[in-house]
Amino acid sequence: MRVELGPGGPALVDAEPLRPKGENAVLVRVELAGLCRSDLKEVAGNRHGVSQFGHELVGVVEESTVDGLGPGDRVTLDPNVPLERGTGFATSMWAAGPAGKLRAALPVVPADVDARRLIFTEPLACAQHCLGAAARHIGEDLAGQRVGVLGAGTAGALIAGLAHALGAEVVLGNRSQDRTDFLRDRAVLDAPIGPLEEMPSDGLDIAIVATSFVLPEVLREALRTVVPGGLVLLYGGTAPGDALPGLDCDLDGVRRGELVTSASWDGKPVRVGGSYGTVQDDFGAAIRALVELDPSALPVERMITEEIPLTALPGTIRTQLVTRPLGKTLIHP
Repeated sequence: MRVELGPGGPALVDAEPLRPKGENAVLVRVELAGLCRSDLKEVAGNRHGVSQFGHELVGVVEESTVDGLGPGDRVTLDPNVPLERGTGFATSMWAAGPAGKLRAALPVVPADVDARRLIFTEPLACAQHCLGAAARHIGEDLAGQRVGVLGAGTAGALIAGLAHALGAEVVLGNRSQDRTDFLRDRAVLDAPIGPLEEMPSDGLDIAIVATSFVLPEVLREALRTVVPGGLVLLYGGTAPGDALPGLDCDLDGVRRGELVTSASWDGKPVRVGGSYGTVQDDFGAAIRALVELDPSALPVERMITEEIPLTALPGTIRTQLVTRPLGKTLIHP
């Protein structure tokens, strides 16, 4: 059983798992899946790039032709490794491709850690990649840096929490109060959280735009908050041709190319950099953070707001497309 995308939107299909062709293949029984904002963007037709529908999962290998990835291994999914695969919104998911890519795409995770914590491996790997990109762009570690994260959704909260754990001085801002209240009420982050407009002007070394899309009004706030010569990091979604009047920068090119470029905003010199995707090391770092850090330092489970059966997922997606969901929705096959 799986959820597929069709002309009428997401629908539940009662069928055997898809078995893609390939010399090497792995069958994963899905233990738990997570609904990501990018899944909703894909259903809505406003996400650019290859399909990653159903990419947050924890599962157990049931069948495998790959050495080093055998039955009983508990795995998660790196959706940025190119493979032929089904969706994680299913009871089982097949993946096929070269053995090395299958091992890279299905990182092994500990068997004794709650799946409700490990389900955050992929989004936390994205947060790790974002902060790694920031460190590369400024040429030094983040410890002691004044980092602002603009956007208090799941991605922004994870980026801010991980930056705080790495020793940065962190502030998290959001355009609306509901998300900041949500994070405060659940004690998700031990750092200041408030409205974007209250973030200090010229007060941040790094401003990370972590909203679902890099919106002009949020980007202007990021440019306002960084010190002269500071870094504005583009993490949220962009599309070809995206630009901000007054800022000489190809936003989509910088983000997808993970470039850093010098620019000027209202007479202030700034640097604009990008973060896009993940690499294999990001997953190792994310797994270590989830397993080795004191859970109180990264209390990801507090962001879980809804747990549903797979059969309820099509309806939940349709609802979340027209509402404003807070926190993380988990799917039990």
